[in-house]
Amino acid sequence: MRKEVSAGEYVAFLSIKYEVDPDEFFYALNSAWEGQEATCRELLIQCRGKTQDKAIFLVLKGSKVVAQFPISTGFLLEQNNPIRNFMKTDMIRRHLAKKNRESCSLPIRDLRIGMNHINLRAKVLKIPRPKLVFTRFGNYASVANALIADETGTIKLCLWNEQINSISNGDTIQIKNGRASTFRGEKQLSIGRKGTLSNTGDLYAQPEEVHSP
Repeated sequence: MRKEVSAGEYVAFLSIKYEVDPDEFFYALNSAWEGQEATCRELLIQCRGKTQDKAIFLVLKGSKVVAQFPISTGFLLEQNNPIRNFMKTDMIRRHLAKKNRESCSLPIRDLRIGMNHINLRAKVLKIPRPKLVFTRFGNYASVANALIADETGTIKLCLWNEQINSISNGDTIQIKNGRASTFRGEKQLSIGRKGTLSNTGDLYAQPEEVHSP
């Protein structure tokens, strides 16, 4: 049977998940409790109901509700921030471990055919002219195999449709949830439906000097 999560542990989890300082979050909860609404970074916190013993909070990010939970009045009235007491629980450790795994960037030289959930940061060296192909879904699509590189080597990145125009030669890109496969005997990287491709900061100064291992 799954252990029930306490209000303090859940609030600590929200603080970590949305990268809000615990002290700032605790202050925002008290402000909402006293005035029905408070902002905390990108979060909007509303007090939706009160009794003598507890308050009900609603947390929104933009127009999306991300959490709703009760907190005891005693928790809110503590002088020292009680959220910090829950920052080393198993729930928080598991979340941080998962976050660290997801943020870990693999070097190109370590990619193996069949790998999934690949996170990688690289420089775009060349994007060839797209080709129009007829897919197995019965429609036409544009495809281009861009050449990308990091300090350890190069690999082809398969881009489809709008992905092609989202990056340019010389961009440094961040790939999340990619997968490594082979096409006509050559290893390549692709981005599935759950993957993302975005531009980021500089990776290194001279991508021209990077060669395949």
